Amino acid sequence: MLELPPLSLYIHYPWCVKKCPYCDFNSHEGEDRDGYISALLADLDTDLSYVQGRSIHSIFIGGGTPSLMTEQDLSQLFNGLKSRLVFDNNIEITLETNPGTFEIEKFKAFKEIGINRLSIGVQSFNNQNLQALGRIHNAYEAGKACTQAAKIFDNFNIDLMYGLQGQSIDECLADLQQAVDLNPTHISFYQLTIEPNTLFSKFPPKLPADDDIWTMGEVGVKLLESHGFNRYEVSAFGKKPSRHNLNYWEFGDYIGIGAGAHGKITLAKDSSMIRTLKSKAPKDYIQNRKKTTEHIENLAFEFMLNALRLKNGFDSVLFLSRTGQSMDDITNQIQQATTAGLLKAQADKIIPTKKGYDFLNDLQSYFL
Repeated sequence: MLELPPLSLYIHYPWCVKKCPYCDFNSHEGEDRDGYISALLADLDTDLSYVQGRSIHSIFIGGGTPSLMTEQDLSQLFNGLKSRLVFDNNIEITLETNPGTFEIEKFKAFKEIGINRLSIGVQSFNNQNLQALGRIHNAYEAGKACTQAAKIFDNFNIDLMYGLQGQSIDECLADLQQAVDLNPTHISFYQLTIEPNTLFSKFPPKLPADDDIWTMGEVGVKLLESHGFNRYEVSAFGKKPSRHNLNYWEFGDYIGIGAGAHGKITLAKDSSMIRTLKSKAPKDYIQNRKKTTEHIENLAFEFMLNALRLKNGFDSVLFLSRTGQSMDDITNQIQQATTAGLLKAQADKIIPTKKGYDFLNDLQSYFL
């Protein structure tokens, strides 16, 4: 029988002031939001059987821009959560927020309601780059939001992109240095990618040369690590790693509620695993809250898809406890990836090499 892993909760809030041209998340401008909090709690009620006696390890409220929620909506949501779930004593509760003035004024209220970690969508401290990304905040507001977050929260993340239209290597490093100087506990540093069905896919921006983008990633990692931000996942650098992120990459369980939210659950009754998906359109979600489920068949690949993103890899005990399978089942794939210079095996631990980390898709493909 599979051991039940830690259980997290993901809550999706699908509205934004403005849809960014690079964004492929389920986010929408405008629309009627009445009844959404009640719908979230009703959605959770239908998934309570997935808890299976566990407390909640972490909560992440993403979007969209969930910091647009009113204090009343957040209070209603958290009162509902606490009446239905048991929280870990050291639970991490993250709210995604934009650096606009309206959201900054609510930071204290967020803390009082129970949120103990912010993730601030800065993306850049350069006004020209922010404009090219379609962001509605400016560099001053970005700095102000982070400064205010540092006063109120012991734990906050700054999101930064690189490889932006017209961005130089020096500008990328200046963004990173400013982020470091604002003293966050965590920085997410990731390359802009052009996703299908976005405005950027229809009207692609002129991005820097591939060699320059590669250099931005390489020197950016060195700068972050030199300031004590340990790279524990492909784009995650933490003086304090995110419990929620780690639970994803270690193939833990999570309930997903909200429009278009995904979940992944281990079922104790038969040691199977399922994925859940909720209605995507906010209006449909509020009215119907339809849920689809599918069984996860290739557990080894699904595990590897996540765990190989971890800089320090994983051990055989974690693989066994999360999949119910022996490492013997994937010996050939491990040997092939090791021969290709993408993996290294140390005792019972499997760790991606630098080459494996740089070409992660190639590494993961060995386990398909």
